[in-house]
Amino acid sequence: MPVWFKGYKREVIFMTLFEELKELGVDIDGGLKRLGGNEQLYTRLLGSFLKTMEKNSVETDFDETDCAETIEKAHAIKGTAGNLSITPLYESYAEILTLLRGGNTEKAREILKEILPGQEQIINCIKKHM
Repeated sequence: MPVWFKGYKREVIFMTLFEELKELGVDIDGGLKRLGGNEQLYTRLLGSFLKTMEKNSVETDFDETDCAETIEKAHAIKGTAGNLSITPLYESYAEILTLLRGGNTEKAREILKEILPGQEQIINCIKKHM
């Protein structure tokens, strides 16, 4: 198989992944800009994002009396999502963090419940292309 064909195929995979993520509200252009346009690096970091999500999963049944672990996990997700311009998750987890730190656990739980379906769509999209 010619080398150019392999490169072309890789580009098509990137475009499919990136286009799907754009449809889910991810600012691909902003994320790529942070990385000097390096699509391969961005894609590799999306893999790291999946690991962060697995390790720091925030459940809706978190303990209201001790939110320290939930705050730590939400902070990790917010940071990673922000670095990759995964805007829907970044904005939601930023709000969740503010609410948790302010003691408004019920509102934080509501926002978490609202974002989980979209979060799952983003994760599944990335997994599908990895």
